[in-house]
Amino acid sequence: MGDQLPITFQEYIKLPELGIDVSNISFNTLTLQSDKFICIREKTGTKEQVCIVDLDDTSKTFRRPITADSAIMNPENKIIALKAGPNLQVFNLEMKAKVKSCVMTDDVKFWRWITPFDIALVTETSVLHWSIEGTSAPVKQFDRHANLNGTQIIGYTTNAKMNWMALIGISAPQGRIVGSMQLYNKDRGASQPIEAHAAEFSEIRLEGAAQPTQVFAFASRGANGSKMHIVEIDHVEGNPVFQKRSVEMMFPAEAVNDFPVSMQAGPKYEVVYMVTKFGFIHVYDLETGACVFTNRISGDTVFVTARHENGIIAVNRKGQVLSVCVNEDTVIPYILQNTGNVELAFRMASRANLPGADQLYVQRFQQLMGQNQFNEAAKMAANSPRGMLRTENTINQLKHLQSAPGQLSPILQYFATILEKGELNRHESIELARPVLASNRKALLEKWLKEDKLECSEELGDIVHPHDATLALSVYLRANVPAKVVLCFAQSGQFDKIVLYCKKVGFTPEWVQLLMQIARVDGDKACDFALSLVKEDPPLITADQVVGVFSSQNLVQQTTRFLLDALKDNRESDAQLQTKLLELNLLNAPQVADAILGNGMFSHFDRAYIAQLAEKAGLYQRALELYDNLDDIKRVAVHTEVLDGEWLIGYFGNLSVGDSLAVLRQMLEHNRVQNMQVVVQAATKYSDLLGAQNIIEIFEDLQCNEGLYYYLGAVVNVTEDPAVVFKYIQAAVATGQLKEVERVVRDNNHYDAEKVKNYLKEAALPDQLPLIIVCDRYDYVHDLVLYLYSNGMAKYIEVYVQQVNPGRLPQVVGALLDVDCDESVVKSLISATPAQFSIADLVSEVEKRNRLKTLHRWLEAKASEGAQDTGLYNALAKIYIDSNYDPEKFLSSNKLYDPRVVGAYSEKRDPNLAFLAYSQGECDDELLRLTSENGMFKQQARYLIKRRDLSLWSKALTGDDQHALNPSHRRQLVDQAVSYALPEAEDPEEVSVCVKAFMAANLPQELIELLERIILEPTPFSNNNNLQNLLILTAVKVEPTRVADYIGRLNNFDAPDVAEICINNGLHEEAFNIYKRFEVNADAIGVLIDHVGSLDRAYEYAERCDQPDVWSRLGRAQLDGLRIKDAIDSYVRADDASNFGDVIAVATRAGKFDDLVRFLLMARKKVREPVIESELLFAYAKTERLTDLEDMLHGPNIAQVQKVGDRCYDEGLFEAARLLFQSVSNWARLASTLVRLGDYQAAVDCGRKANSTVVWRDVHGACIAEREFRLAQICALHLIVHAEELEPMIRLYEAGGHVDELCTLLENGLGLERAHMGMFTELAVLYCKYRPTQIMDHLKLYWSRVNIPKVIRACEAAHLWPELVFLYVHYDEFDNAAQTIIAHSADAWEHASFKDIIVKASNVELYYKALRFYLNEQPLLLSDLLAVMMPRIDHTRVVSMFLKSDNIPLIKPYLVSAQSTNNKAVNEAYNDLLTEEEDFVGLRNSIDNHDNFDAIGLAQRLEKHELLEFRRIAAHLYNQAKRWRQSLTLSKKDKLYKDAMTTARSSGSVEVAEDLLRYFVESGNAACFSACLFTCYDIVRSDIVMELAWRHGLANEAMPYFINLVREYQVKVDHLVEEVGELKVKVEKNAGPASVAAGPNQLMGPAGINGRLLLGHAGSATANNAQPFASNLGSAHGSTPSMGGL
Repeated sequence: MGDQLPITFQEYIKLPELGIDVSNISFNTLTLQSDKFICIREKTGTKEQVCIVDLDDTSKTFRRPITADSAIMNPENKIIALKAGPNLQVFNLEMKAKVKSCVMTDDVKFWRWITPFDIALVTETSVLHWSIEGTSAPVKQFDRHANLNGTQIIGYTTNAKMNWMALIGISAPQGRIVGSMQLYNKDRGASQPIEAHAAEFSEIRLEGAAQPTQVFAFASRGANGSKMHIVEIDHVEGNPVFQKRSVEMMFPAEAVNDFPVSMQAGPKYEVVYMVTKFGFIHVYDLETGACVFTNRISGDTVFVTARHENGIIAVNRKGQVLSVCVNEDTVIPYILQNTGNVELAFRMASRANLPGADQLYVQRFQQLMGQNQFNEAAKMAANSPRGMLRTENTINQLKHLQSAPGQLSPILQYFATILEKGELNRHESIELARPVLASNRKALLEKWLKEDKLECSEELGDIVHPHDATLALSVYLRANVPAKVVLCFAQSGQFDKIVLYCKKVGFTPEWVQLLMQIARVDGDKACDFALSLVKEDPPLITADQVVGVFSSQNLVQQTTRFLLDALKDNRESDAQLQTKLLELNLLNAPQVADAILGNGMFSHFDRAYIAQLAEKAGLYQRALELYDNLDDIKRVAVHTEVLDGEWLIGYFGNLSVGDSLAVLRQMLEHNRVQNMQVVVQAATKYSDLLGAQNIIEIFEDLQCNEGLYYYLGAVVNVTEDPAVVFKYIQAAVATGQLKEVERVVRDNNHYDAEKVKNYLKEAALPDQLPLIIVCDRYDYVHDLVLYLYSNGMAKYIEVYVQQVNPGRLPQVVGALLDVDCDESVVKSLISATPAQFSIADLVSEVEKRNRLKTLHRWLEAKASEGAQDTGLYNALAKIYIDSNYDPEKFLSSNKLYDPRVVGAYSEKRDPNLAFLAYSQGECDDELLRLTSENGMFKQQARYLIKRRDLSLWSKALTGDDQHALNPSHRRQLVDQAVSYALPEAEDPEEVSVCVKAFMAANLPQELIELLERIILEPTPFSNNNNLQNLLILTAVKVEPTRVADYIGRLNNFDAPDVAEICINNGLHEEAFNIYKRFEVNADAIGVLIDHVGSLDRAYEYAERCDQPDVWSRLGRAQLDGLRIKDAIDSYVRADDASNFGDVIAVATRAGKFDDLVRFLLMARKKVREPVIESELLFAYAKTERLTDLEDMLHGPNIAQVQKVGDRCYDEGLFEAARLLFQSVSNWARLASTLVRLGDYQAAVDCGRKANSTVVWRDVHGACIAEREFRLAQICALHLIVHAEELEPMIRLYEAGGHVDELCTLLENGLGLERAHMGMFTELAVLYCKYRPTQIMDHLKLYWSRVNIPKVIRACEAAHLWPELVFLYVHYDEFDNAAQTIIAHSADAWEHASFKDIIVKASNVELYYKALRFYLNEQPLLLSDLLAVMMPRIDHTRVVSMFLKSDNIPLIKPYLVSAQSTNNKAVNEAYNDLLTEEEDFVGLRNSIDNHDNFDAIGLAQRLEKHELLEFRRIAAHLYNQAKRWRQSLTLSKKDKLYKDAMTTARSSGSVEVAEDLLRYFVESGNAACFSACLFTCYDIVRSDIVMELAWRHGLANEAMPYFINLVREYQVKVDHLVEEVGELKVKVEKNAGPASVAAGPNQLMGPAGINGRLLLGHAGSATANNAQPFASNLGSAHGSTPSMGGL
């Protein structure tokens, strides 16, 4: 019956087997969005991760360390959505990138993917859709209906258009699970509340409907019954109206509390699957509402489902992943047999194309045909499931029927019906095509082909081809007829598509013939086609074949094009084709060959052969590129008239050095005039490579001076070889190129100057300019002058200094003076030389030779000309000093000489002249040294004052590294400066710098002396402000006793600044006198207050001045001195409220509120500040002036009344606080104040107005303290809805012993709308402590709403073990539940519940602890316990445990069940138990069916057993272990000869079988001897048998064996003879001249080694030997020989 179920049920996986803890498998931690992924949030200790199970391949299960409140996988892709608090994020796991994120303002209670791109979000108040595409935020769809308040959302679904939505939640009022659904239509914006547990949108196709009908199915189980409802939504005009279906749902009697949890549609079958919590599956037909099937698929709670193909996939609490789908093979028979609903079976078979209703269809078809309802019959045949009636027979029947007038013929009706809903089959397509084409309606056929309405075939293509070749090609393509497709492509010229098509379908035509046909038609397309064939991998045709085809058609251009493309990879294997290509073009189109060779495409052709062809074709350049032989190269290279010069020059770069030199020599020898230019260019380009000396040698050998000159001229500018440059100079001299000689010696830097100089001297050139240039460049001036002067070429000296290099005049003059040249000549040379030389150098040269006066007149002349050269004037100064020609005038008036040079020259001659020179040039260091060494301090002082340089003053007054300080020198300098220099000064800057210098040198006494001289005595600077300030300040630091005198005598100093400095230096009285003298009263009283410290003097000074700012300053000081009343009086006299903050703070700390009121009243008039008025209110409160306080509150004010009230409250001024809080309507603080005043009822009333947690807490505590429990409960009910307030309140009640009032309070609070988990939890804890009899009832009602861990701790403390177990189970802590039951079995153990708990435990050790517990306390229930624990326990460990305790018999049922695992320990324990029970039948079955045990050990134990059957089992075990001799020994010992013979045959050992034969012969057992021959016929050797039979007279017993043996050999011989005869006939029939000529070896083909004869008979012999002789005898004689003895 199980095979006839209408569903296919499959268990995909068990999640625990993937390492997923059962405790993590729940509605809150596991999500299933589709049949692709399962997402589980796992938590192990503090570690959190997300496990993603790939249902297509569980080996790809992976985990990620993710912490989130919820995780859901995308239904199609590896995209995960995560929720953590208000944060939502979507990640692409494959790309490792964040897709999108958002932050919700409301908590998301439920979410799921509704499409691969959209997520539905359900909050407490609304439903939103969030697209993961783009950047849009979640979009609100609708608000939640009130009927979903307080429910747990378990589902949300939409239709395909997403304009209908259904939100489903459940709740548990009065212990019954109630389903609430909100159905929302987006188009109308309307919602409808419905009582339902599950719902689904789908579509069905009604009979006669043009479009699908949208339906909505929902199921509910309420107090009045259970129903499935199916209604139509979005009715389509033209469709039949779908009548609402409402059918009863049947639930088994044992599933009283069961209810639907999910629904999924199966669109293909138009059914809906409904799964219930208890694991029942219901399948309903959507069109009729009929129930197709109901059964249970899971023993555990199913909590999540998803659509799976056209079925449903679900997960239960055990972690089983189950799927259910309609079984197409059995569903129709099931409906017919079990429901009798023929119409339902008929409709479902038709719309889903299902088997099972074939006979029904045939009967109806024949019935309609018999009733002449041909059109209806045609429709029915067209709609038959799987096309069972769409046969040739049906077509033939309908084809010959006549139609009624005005109606379609049955056959057309048949075709129309099929075309409307699907496609025609092969026969239908052919039958329809014939009349359509005959009526010339080819367009219809094209339309049907485009719509895939026809099944294409070769026959259909043949029918279409005469009418339209293109359409026929389409048919052939669809029908996969490659040969005809290729033919059509070729006929239509679509050659480029042939290869692609053949490759796609795997068809191989005759490519060469096909290419030949195309080449005859179109050479270019043939070339393209050939290229496509060659480019395939592997090539479909070889390039040689293509060339052969093209050559036969004389297609030179196409051949070239093909080979260029085919050979582009330049493979060595294509060398012959490369040669062929080049040869073909060199003979027919040399320009093409030239282009090919020029591109360098090929490198593997025959280079020598192609080079010869190129040379013959006049392509000398290509020939040179290909030739390797030097003689060939030399022969071709001389044709420079036709070769490209640039290329030929570049060609030399490919030759060796020796070859290049040889070719160059050959070119010059062949035609010097024609080839010299190319040779020079080549030699120039490759000069470095070939070697300049080698090239020079060629030119010199051939006496080609011109070529040598041109070559060296090209390289001389780049070479660094002196020899080459020298050769070039020689060549230029030899060719008369003196200008080039001049250029080279001037511009080149790499020749040997000495060698060139000597060569030019010896060459005696007509022009000495090259020699002059060499000597000038390399400083041979002295040699040059000597050479020219001694050889009478003085004019060249003039040329040299006047035209070549005038700058060399000083050296020339020196050289001329050295040779005693006449001074007049020298002077004239100097005068005639342009002024482009250094006069200083000239003076130096002349001065070295003590002839300076020689230049006197020339120098003065140059000076008169306005020359600016410093050397000129230095020389004149020296001349004037030495000649004493008014040097002072020159030194003081001239600014062009170098003062240091002239000063140094004058120091020893006249220090005053040196001082004059140094002072003119501001040579400070030299001047200081000069004046100090010569005692010139007056001049030094005057110079320092005039210079106004602080750094110079510093050197003079303090010294430095160059000028050591001499104190006597400094004293003399100071005296001279004070006495003479400064009085002479009239510039203030000079005085200022001098003063600064004294200050910088830290000379205070000297500075005071200096300032008194300047200020106190009549000078232009006596009234200078800065100097007076400086004098006083210096006195402050150095002579404080003189400060008062200076203050009295001076008037033009900065009084405030000077007073501040006096204060900083402790001169307070002087500072006070300064302020008093200049009437700065505020600062003056500040000195008295801050520095003198006399408030009394300050008060007297204030009375005298009577100024507000003075009183304010005094008030500040009095306030700092805590003279509060005096300070307030001073502030009031000053009418100053600016310091109100400090006054208020100090007065408040001192409690001087009466005085403070006076100040604040004054300040309130001056300043409108909230703090002033607030402090005034507080001062009224502190002074108990409540009437003034009320008046101020009733009048206009800007006081911070709330803050003042809080201060009064904190200070205990409750009456004032009451007035203040009343004025601002602060009911919260007013309530607290009233509590302090003892007015509790008023406080509660204020608490209601305030509605604040803090207020309620305060009032509540006060009421408890006063035992006002009625009022306290009113307050407490507003507090307990806040979880954070609950625990302190409980402690308060418990501390006061008010437990009953507390329990009553919490019991009343459970009915509040805002009742939370903490209330249920704390009440449970209180019941545990004080009312243990009520705890179980409370937990059964509210276990889902308590904090289970906390209640668990309370139950443990109260030793409430049954309640503790109950909590552990509902918290999925099955390990702890099991341990609790074991530890407290007397109170908590119950067998059925313990079984349910232990199988859900995750700690494996608990299983064995439970077994020990049952062994000790409930041994008779062990088997029952083991039965449920079997899948999860270690069988080896269990057996070991019971073996140790010697209790194996107790678990015999378990051992029987566990043997299916083929566990060694189980098998051995069970075998030992059977042996002990002497159950040899069971032992034999166990051994045969389960082989995992110690067979040898068991056999050794059993061979000693007293029972024969157990010894037989031992022999059987030895057989299985292939210990044949031990088995035979046992069998022979027990005379079990049949077993022995069976063992020998099983061994396959000739030796074993023959030993057994000898045993039978020796023991005289002839019958067993004969039987053994029968049994071991395949093994024993015939000669041994014959020997034993002859020797022991057993010929009769052996005769059946010999008869069968002879028969077998006879059969073999007959077969051999027959086959040899057949082969002879075959050979003779096929014999001819060729075979005769082949000789006798021809027989080796059919009958020898390569034929079948030897192999065939060898195989036959083997096959026949494998059969016992009895079967052969039976086949020959029809009977089996008698085994009489046996």
